[in-house]
Amino acid sequence: MNLARLFRAVATSVAIATSGFLVGACDAGTSPKTANIEPGPMPAGESWNGVYFHPIYGYLHLVESGSRIVGRWKRTNQSHWGELNGTVSGNVLRYTWKEHQIGMVGPSATTQGKGYFVYKMDEEGRPILEGQFGLNDNDSGSDWNNVKQARMRPDLKSIGGDAEGVPPGGF
Repeated sequence: MNLARLFRAVATSVAIATSGFLVGACDAGTSPKTANIEPGPMPAGESWNGVYFHPIYGYLHLVESGSRIVGRWKRTNQSHWGELNGTVSGNVLRYTWKEHQIGMVGPSATTQGKGYFVYKMDEEGRPILEGQFGLNDNDSGSDWNNVKQARMRPDLKSIGGDAEGVPPGGF
């Protein structure tokens, strides 16, 4: 086999392999990931109102008004702050979220997506949120589990900025 024929054979093989990969990659992103979570009853005497903690995402402040929830958080490393709003059905909260990178402006300063939390009690009787969030139209993909903090009241105004990506008080 001469060198030109070998080159054509290799190029054809690469083109076929690449086209199959590209078709698969395009198909993989067409339908969003959606968690199939069935609501159950809220644990007796419990409320969504409160402050919850995650070691990376920090303190999540949630305020409930009827079946609507709004919330805000600031990461423990102070690099981002975020906001969510959603609807409660029993012990399940489905929400949309935005997270803003502090000190950054423009389209890449804000990410967004969807997610869910399931309100439950852990083995020690502490209220916890077990959930996931995803980017854009996905509502799952990354875990976000929180422990409710005793004796802490939510304060949405303590987190955020005047504009997206700007911390309270500016730079």
